[in-house]
Amino acid sequence: MPEAIRRSLVSDQVFRVLAEDVLSDRYSPGEKLPTQRRLAADLGVNMASVREAVKRLEQLGLVEVRHGDAMRVCDWRADGGLDVVTHVLFRAGGLDVPTLRALMEARRLMLREAARLAAERRDDPARLQELAEAFAAAAKPEEAQAIDFAFFSELVEAADNVVFVLILNSIRRLYFDRAELFHPLVADRGRLAPLYARTARAVADSDGEAAAVAVEELAIAQEEALR
Repeated sequence: MPEAIRRSLVSDQVFRVLAEDVLSDRYSPGEKLPTQRRLAADLGVNMASVREAVKRLEQLGLVEVRHGDAMRVCDWRADGGLDVVTHVLFRAGGLDVPTLRALMEARRLMLREAARLAAERRDDPARLQELAEAFAAAAKPEEAQAIDFAFFSELVEAADNVVFVLILNSIRRLYFDRAELFHPLVADRGRLAPLYARTARAVADSDGEAAAVAVEELAIAQEEALR
């Protein structure tokens, strides 16, 4: 194995160990972490791997590194961004159900408002209608998932809100990195297909309230499928 790849894999392992320690509250906010030299010795890795892992933790807002001072744990609930969700959701190698519920609730609320805005701002609704038809005809879960995300991406783009777009970008990585966990979202295509169609029609008719109601029903149906 090339050295660069091996080092990256080791750094990933160190990152996962340290992120789990922080997210599981093994360390309290403000508490000092062991020195990077001590971490390297305890984990049996070299300093370069620890430095790379710590840099990722700092970028996520999980630790604070100050020159001449020890690394301190941040309050990830106060300092973390949306990228932390993936690590919270899959911490300790399992699926954190309360975090999943919170994620799906936030998704539903965002989609409801995005649908309302899309109905008011969209110039060409044809793409949404095409995707709704494609979802109804999808034969495989993987195909249905891809269309499902494309539909919501189109809806959010039509809302013309850059923050919604960036949030969806973060959800995309989570959705497709662990796609098998989300197969139930699109399993009942007979129930869901009319809701995609209703949402698309409401946007085409510039009916913001009807679009919001339809997409909320769709999101609730998907949340129920994950329970």
